[in-house]
Amino acid sequence: MKENILSLLDKNTKLYGERIALGKRNKYGWKELTYKGLSLLTKQFASYLITDLQIQKGEKMAILSESMPEIGACLFAAVISGMVTVPLDNKLTIYELESILTSCQPTVFAVSQANLEKALELQKRIPSIKHIIIMDEPRYESKYPSLYSLPSGRECKWRHRSLRDTALIIYTSGTTGAPKGVQTTFGNMTSQVWGMAKVLPDILPHENVNLLSILPMNHLFELTVGFSTFLNRGSSIFYPQSLKPKDVLGDMREKKIDFMIVVPAFMKLLKNTIEADINALPAEEKLLFEKSYAAAEYITDYSIRRQLFRSILAKFGGNFYGFISGGAPLDPSVGEFFERIGIKVFQCYGLSETSPIISVDRGDDRKLLSVGLVLDSYDAKIDSETGELLVKGPSVMKGYYNNPEKTAEVLEPDGWLHTGDIAEFGSDNRLYITGRIKNMIVLSGGKKVFPEEVEAVLEQNPNFAEICVFGAIRTSGAKDGTEEIMTVIVPTEDVLKKYPNEDELQAFIVHEVKNLSVQLAPYKRPVNIVVRKEPLPRTATRKVKRNVVKDETMACY
Repeated sequence: MKENILSLLDKNTKLYGERIALGKRNKYGWKELTYKGLSLLTKQFASYLITDLQIQKGEKMAILSESMPEIGACLFAAVISGMVTVPLDNKLTIYELESILTSCQPTVFAVSQANLEKALELQKRIPSIKHIIIMDEPRYESKYPSLYSLPSGRECKWRHRSLRDTALIIYTSGTTGAPKGVQTTFGNMTSQVWGMAKVLPDILPHENVNLLSILPMNHLFELTVGFSTFLNRGSSIFYPQSLKPKDVLGDMREKKIDFMIVVPAFMKLLKNTIEADINALPAEEKLLFEKSYAAAEYITDYSIRRQLFRSILAKFGGNFYGFISGGAPLDPSVGEFFERIGIKVFQCYGLSETSPIISVDRGDDRKLLSVGLVLDSYDAKIDSETGELLVKGPSVMKGYYNNPEKTAEVLEPDGWLHTGDIAEFGSDNRLYITGRIKNMIVLSGGKKVFPEEVEAVLEQNPNFAEICVFGAIRTSGAKDGTEEIMTVIVPTEDVLKKYPNEDELQAFIVHEVKNLSVQLAPYKRPVNIVVRKEPLPRTATRKVKRNVVKDETMACY
């Protein structure tokens, strides 16, 4: 059997012992666990689960917490004790969490102090929850055990886990009666980590890096890449207390961060922060930046680019090398900005159902419109009729937990997974994602439009902070019952200040949309343009909740 990636704790403890494994900034400074400290805390918890709580193999541990080092100890302790881990989004409501916990029926609930009250309420509603464990160090006397108050110095026998065993159940939604829980096996994760280890030499400059982690730990992108892959390499992973760009940049300087795993929305936020600083510079310095930025387009040597923009790179701590970006499409102008100033951008693509990475762009000839080359462990093909990407390989999920009907909708008996994404391969075998089947708008004449391609054009306008395109059903006239293209635009703060009058604001936004829309075929141009002043609702990984935007817009339209 291949070495199981989630049971590499002993090996890593011997190799990296006193090196920082995981750290979290709090109001007192940094709370850090070395590889040795992580191992001790893990074994202490695992021993408690097996000896004191008499946990049986296959029982489930739910985790509800903000990102912190102790999540690592909970994940590894679940492996040792034979449990299945269910990481939860701590931004979900009680109602949403109740739906998920009713589905998976956990025995143990590991929670942070900040989520204890929510956990106690959920325990009243979910009879299967027998034990609540506080993950961080208790701030006051509590009747609930903490990871730091458990008996120490005891040994326990590791329970055997096969590659076919479920390691994690990742819920992709919690609002319906039957939420979808992706069953990720040890084999899935092992394949992912080895697959990423194979391509990382084409991404990272050296073996041991300091990583700043900003993605929620309930997301497979973070668990597989940001956590498992980098811990396996002996890296040090740090979690910021705040996601405000200026706070993040401060942490990057303090911890000499080399690399980050991010979603595109965060990169855009960071770019805006840097550009605001540049705009505040004296006129001569601002002009110097603009000239250097224009010249950098023709400079291929990154060391020269980094020298040109060393004052900007100093804001990142001087060591920062690049991003792996995934979870949503990247605006090419954002990627180009970072590439020009000497920070490399590596796009990847995947799904929770594929553990999650399917492809990564890497090497020196990266293309910002592509999500790169498919990992060697996958077979991939495009459905000739629908254009949908299908994949097959050892990272494809076991299925949705207790949901054979939903599993059968996406997973063929021979192992091919329907991704739901429209894609094509370039002449160099790079993968290009062009839209989602479920987002597709079908117009009255049968023409098909993908919102993503319309959004990509409208995103070029600097006056638009956020954009969401979807199909709206007409309810009157000759085309009653057919779909039309609707776009919701959230203007920037500057635009809102400039046009306090509602009619003038609407007229300006409509004018801007129509100007850009000439780049699109006439049938792809938005028919209905709605101005929204509030931010668009997003998931924990910053994806726009397209259906929620649509429902809210249509209710008022």
